[in-house]
Amino acid sequence: MGTKNSIPKDVSGFINGLENKTRRDDAKTLLELFQRITGESPKLWPPSIIGFGEYHYKYESGHEGDSLIVGFSPRKSNLVMYVMGSVGSDHPLMEKLGKHKTGKACLYVNKLADIDIAILEKIIRISYNATIKKYC
Repeated sequence: MGTKNSIPKDVSGFINGLENKTRRDDAKTLLELFQRITGESPKLWPPSIIGFGEYHYKYESGHEGDSLIVGFSPRKSNLVMYVMGSVGSDHPLMEKLGKHKTGKACLYVNKLADIDIAILEKIIRISYNATIKKYC
């Protein structure tokens, strides 16, 4: 995976290849933010997710696999951040975040200008630490 805080060529190439300038700039900001908070090198989870850290899970059903601890995907329709697994949509920070939508494990924003980055930092940190505590 490379050294801490390095950016693999597949990750930088993916981000630099984004057509929409705002999406590309937001992805670069998120890359720096996630890397600084987690201390992890980014990894491209094909086709379009940039993850930070990795863990192995195994459910009581016997299903098991590997997953990223936290990450994001700069999709055409919105930015998707994989940080909701440990921070529910009813968490007090969510009402302070700004314009967003949530899914079971995802936070969706149109652009970073729509949200409070300081609140996002807290959400990422909480999710990263909770996932490590639970699985690592």
